[in-house]
Amino acid sequence: MTFAGIVLAGGAATRLGGVDKPSLEVGGRTLIEIATAALDSASHVSIVGREVAGGPVAAIAAALREIGARTVVVLAADLPFVTAAAIDDLISARGDARAAIAVDAGGRDQPLLGCYDAHALRAALPSDADGASMRTVTAMLDAAGEVRRVDLGGDPPVCADCDTPLDLVRARELV
Repeated sequence: MTFAGIVLAGGAATRLGGVDKPSLEVGGRTLIEIATAALDSASHVSIVGREVAGGPVAAIAAALREIGARTVVVLAADLPFVTAAAIDDLISARGDARAAIAVDAGGRDQPLLGCYDAHALRAALPSDADGASMRTVTAMLDAAGEVRRVDLGGDPPVCADCDTPLDLVRARELV
């Protein structure tokens, strides 16, 4: 299946002291290298960094302006254990649904690791995406049609992210 990827590589990383989170290394690769490798089979990858202020929804809206694919995979650039196989699982799980989003071990939605129908995602975005919540976007998609939740599992978990110094230490210990 043809799909485009959006890598969310912005954010202030305040819990990590404001570092450039995508350039952090885990297992000898930067987080941005891990993310782009997971999207290796995408027809197009848009990396949205700090140049787009306003949070992840604003970054997604900006990236969608340059994407023509019908299927879009959104991927945060702080997931050290994400793989191309996990992306394939999300794409397969979506089928004809509006979206397939990852859920963590606690069953919580992780919409920054998801596969979306691009038209449905555009329609769910608020007109002013600056500061908007991805939970609101997910709720709009839920209200408009089917959103599939996917436990990608993994050991270590695919959904594990690096938001804090402790998260980063743990990730480095697990590779």
